[in-house]
Amino acid sequence: MHIHILGICGTFMGGLAALAREAGHRVTGCDMGVYPPMSDQLRALGIDLIEGFDAGQLALKPDVFVVGNVVSRARLSDGSPKFPLMEAILDSGARYTSGPQWLAEHLLQGRHVLAVAGTHGKTTTTSMLSWVLDQAGLEPGFLVGGVPLNFGVSARLGQGRAFVIEADEYDTAFFDKRSKFVHYRPRTAVLNNLEFDHADIFDNLAAIERQFHHLLRTVPASGRVVYNGLEDSLTRVLAQGCWSEQRSFGSTVSDFSAEGEAHDFQVLRHGQAMGRLKWSLTGVHNQLNALAAIAAADHLGVAPDLAIQALSSFENVKRRMEIRGQAHGVTVYDDFAHHPTAIRTTLDGLRQRLGSGGGRILAVFEPRSNTMKLGTMKSQLPWSLASADLAFCHTGGLDWDAAEALAPLQDKARTAPDIATLVQQVCAVAQPGDQVVCMSNGGFGGVHGRLLDALRASVP
Repeated sequence: MHIHILGICGTFMGGLAALAREAGHRVTGCDMGVYPPMSDQLRALGIDLIEGFDAGQLALKPDVFVVGNVVSRARLSDGSPKFPLMEAILDSGARYTSGPQWLAEHLLQGRHVLAVAGTHGKTTTTSMLSWVLDQAGLEPGFLVGGVPLNFGVSARLGQGRAFVIEADEYDTAFFDKRSKFVHYRPRTAVLNNLEFDHADIFDNLAAIERQFHHLLRTVPASGRVVYNGLEDSLTRVLAQGCWSEQRSFGSTVSDFSAEGEAHDFQVLRHGQAMGRLKWSLTGVHNQLNALAAIAAADHLGVAPDLAIQALSSFENVKRRMEIRGQAHGVTVYDDFAHHPTAIRTTLDGLRQRLGSGGGRILAVFEPRSNTMKLGTMKSQLPWSLASADLAFCHTGGLDWDAAEALAPLQDKARTAPDIATLVQQVCAVAQPGDQVVCMSNGGFGGVHGRLLDALRASVP
């Protein structure tokens, strides 16, 4: 089958392209800004890429056009379509589908799908679970919204029956407003947590809870739902109806719980010690992610002690507290955190690791997600940054006053309209021992490298 993917350079669609190619399909695609590293990865797989969405691509005559979430019916200021290829597809009556639907129909059939859903930790938990199953010899396939360092790739077809997928609640496509995860039909569903997010498509938390319940409706009676026992929102989701085996994690009365510090703890099942996990990761959020992965792997018969052993060698995911470099005693990290809760847990985890005598934490962030751009959660920013000694906010493109939102932090917070100013502000106060955590769900204008270059240049 020849598929042509619109929006192929996105993390999900790029992973889908790699899987389709591995499965023997002919894959081509297009996107705006076709650039490394995704472009290099795709071309290395023999996938032809086209810059832009011009209507002339209709002449490729693929068996089906696979349409990414980036595509819409939007118009430019002159009235012309932003995505002329999509208009041509609609006008011609050519066959098209969404990425999640194509994946479900052509690659997930007959597999034991393990879907990891939640507001936070999806990528990390999906990576953990994939690694556990891999180390147990199950040869799983996976599709992750990041690059697990243990594997070095974001997607793999796998030789075994298990397939682990990061299950996003965001809508599927402009023509299918259901959440992506309802397409996957998992036998094992992990509900990591659930908070309000995606304010651009959901009106409130209840609307997202309803989508999570739609996911539960697709899990068979012989399946398993693994859920965070600390989350009232997930309790409400389950109360709407669940027809599958349930296993909880997180609370002291959960099926799977933990005792000890987040970097060194005992894993308990029904109160009985299963083993001790000592690893390099920090933060209670990662402890909970580990419990979720262990409970999900248990559904496939992987004993908790084997899962714990595998996780002891887990290397995290690219852009999850990834050290980008050091200069004159200052360490610069890259982290994907962009929701207030993710920012808080990331900084809390680092503070716990540093201890009371550790260096200062300088939080450098941009409110880039659709929800943050809307200002829906701006009032939570001071709370999310509480563990930081200083906070620096990139305000470019915001329609709300970041300085006003950060006012409760007083002189701990600074704002900058552009990356150059942001770099100057950080370098002016940085000192040996500081930990600079750059947080964004985008490229952040290459701020990590620019900070390191400026820091190195600041001392002759």
